[in-house]
Amino acid sequence: MSQFSLARRSSGPARLLICDPDPAVRAIVRAALARRDSLDMIEAADIAAALPLLPRCTSALVGSDEPEDAVRRIRASGFGGTLVVALGESSVSGAVAAMRAGADDVVQKPLVVEEVMDRLLAATPARRAERRRRAARPLPRGGDFCGLYGRSAPMQAVYAQIERLAASRAAVFVTGESGTGKDLVAAAVHAASSRRDAPFVALNCAVIPAELMEIALFGREDAGAMDRAQSGTLHLDEITQMDLACQARLMHFVETGRFSPVGEVTEREADVRLVCATSRDPLEEVRAGRLREDLYYRLAVLPLALPPLRARGDDVLLLAETFLARFAGEEGRPMPRFTPEVVEALRARRFPGNVRELQNLMRRVVVLSEGGTILPGLLAEPEAPEAPEAPGAGRPPEVLIQGWSDSFAWQGRVEPLSVVERRAIEAAIAAFDGNISLAAAALDLSPSTLYRKKLAWGERTRLS
Repeated sequence: MSQFSLARRSSGPARLLICDPDPAVRAIVRAALARRDSLDMIEAADIAAALPLLPRCTSALVGSDEPEDAVRRIRASGFGGTLVVALGESSVSGAVAAMRAGADDVVQKPLVVEEVMDRLLAATPARRAERRRRAARPLPRGGDFCGLYGRSAPMQAVYAQIERLAASRAAVFVTGESGTGKDLVAAAVHAASSRRDAPFVALNCAVIPAELMEIALFGREDAGAMDRAQSGTLHLDEITQMDLACQARLMHFVETGRFSPVGEVTEREADVRLVCATSRDPLEEVRAGRLREDLYYRLAVLPLALPPLRARGDDVLLLAETFLARFAGEEGRPMPRFTPEVVEALRARRFPGNVRELQNLMRRVVVLSEGGTILPGLLAEPEAPEAPEAPGAGRPPEVLIQGWSDSFAWQGRVEPLSVVERRAIEAAIAAFDGNISLAAAALDLSPSTLYRKKLAWGERTRLS
């Protein structure tokens, strides 16, 4: 028995109005509801026909080419029930306009009936009141907006878009060049939403190897990210690098709101909002077969594109000063001063690495500056170190042979390379307080290599 059946028996007849000009859409919903004895349904092909029917309904699913106008007319009629809008294409402006006009949620066509049912249930009057109560709390403003810094027109547009889409339960898909701050934007979406008091959990799909990704996301013996993000937000960074098998499991969750931990059959529900991100062109990844097309269109209901730093004008100077103050405090040094030459150099720089590049540059400036003044030379790219001379280069053959024979004297003290490698990796991980990404960077390895090494050591330990 569905949740809607329970609601119907406890509070009288529950009736859904489906208003859509496409008879096929109405037929799909009608057939699905007929199979499950969930709630009564009445139909209308347009808003004019729907308005007289609304007093008999507790909820409405509306498809329209003009969603904002449709919602306004429905709310103006006095209808206070659950109102979900079905959009024919992924449109941020359409979704935002519908939400601002009074819609409770937005779904994407082609409709997945289970998703529609979940959205209608989640938007019951009690839950809507709770969402309004939580949304009325002041936003955590650190920085210029929820932890983000920037006062340029492109960033003001980003802030406005975050505020509009934060109220929805629909998935958000953030795109932008590497280093633009997609992880911070995902956190800002969470902070601006009614879920801000619930957990925000982030996974980077680029650094977790394929064999561990499903466990990290769905859990096995321990809770995975999906469980930890219950009632909150799950941020999947670099989603295009997720293994296709894991994408299939994620697609099942997106469609049904249910998942099962790895190795288990029983499914469980999760009230989790997804915020995904990528620095790649998602449509190109779809064409290349690395990202499922159906998954992309389910995740990109509310797309959000971030501007590169070079398009943000004097935000470069604002961010540079912010980073200088932070790193000077961390290093216990006086905050360096900008000279006019440095200001012009920063404005002229292209910053292909975006905010991340600027952040690293300012840390270097704080450490290397002397006398509290930033010299233009500190902004230059560091030169690559010369390759070390190969062992034995320039030495006569007889010396090499002698050195080779002398090495036998060390045989009693030489350790296997695998032992030396493991000691170096574990020391690096410990030095960075368990942060695999930072340890990998220090060792000039990829994070996935470290994950594979740790997995292999764990397997050998269990077998021994």
